[in-house]
Amino acid sequence: MTVVGRRLVVGALVSLLAAGAVEARPHKHHAVAAPANGSSDAYYTNVSGHQVHRPVHASSRPAGASAQCGDGSYSFSEHHRGTCSHHGGVARWY
Repeated sequence: MTVVGRRLVVGALVSLLAAGAVEARPHKHHAVAAPANGSSDAYYTNVSGHQVHRPVHASSRPAGASAQCGDGSYSFSEHHRGTCSHHGGVARWY
């Protein structure tokens, strides 16, 4: 697809979203529940507006971890950009 073609498709989707013809919502597998105790210290809101667990240090890969950082912590990031940026970069993707 050409750049012009992509722009036309994106423009059409933006128009549909603005008109309310299409509902913008995250995929179910991207949703991360907030902690039950009401604390938000262990979570952050990502660029998609989802609550994501902050990187954690663990002896083995925690469920849902998407990458291991250079400092040994595990990230739950949904996007590659910025993952492990304050933890030595990405050492391994899962």
